[in-house]
Amino acid sequence: MGAPLPCHRQSPSVAAFPGKVAAGFPHPGLKGRTAARYLGGVDTGTVLYRRATFVTHLPVAYLYTPAHCWLARVGEDPAGMRWRVGYTKFALRMLGEVVDVQWERAPGQPVEPGEVLGSIEGFKALSDIYCAGRGRFAGGNPALQGALDAVNEQPYDAGWLYEFTGEPDPRAMDINGYRDLLDATIDRILERQQQQDPEFNA
Repeated sequence: MGAPLPCHRQSPSVAAFPGKVAAGFPHPGLKGRTAARYLGGVDTGTVLYRRATFVTHLPVAYLYTPAHCWLARVGEDPAGMRWRVGYTKFALRMLGEVVDVQWERAPGQPVEPGEVLGSIEGFKALSDIYCAGRGRFAGGNPALQGALDAVNEQPYDAGWLYEFTGEPDPRAMDINGYRDLLDATIDRILERQQQQDPEFNA
């Protein structure tokens, strides 16, 4: 899937999709059902994505990275466009339930794509949090200081991780590109499961 956009260094694993998929499972693709949601006054209607055992609602207006982060524009300030960043449901499936988030950068510091901003720990993995754009770090989500439940329960809105001002990494993609990336990633995981378990689709 090409060079990953720095954000989450964990690669998808077979463990992310436990169980077996029945033989002949149809390719569900992208469904057209939408739901209204808002972020910073911007309509973030979603579309239902389903493939194999993985299901999520993807906000249409967001950008997505090859490392399974989302970016949403939330306004402007003197430093430039302001972007909010979080992990997609797919990335969180790799991490497991989030139990700790730490930040190494202070608000206002300049940042570049790939620079480490902090770390995030889940039941399945521990990962650095990398910057997904160029500009200045605007700080972590203050709501996460008291509880981290929102990261897993509302990953596309209240569970955002950090903000920065500036420009997103040019490798970020729209929802159509991310849908194709998910298709290819999940298909590779299923293929690996088949190779490791001869009775996978028996």
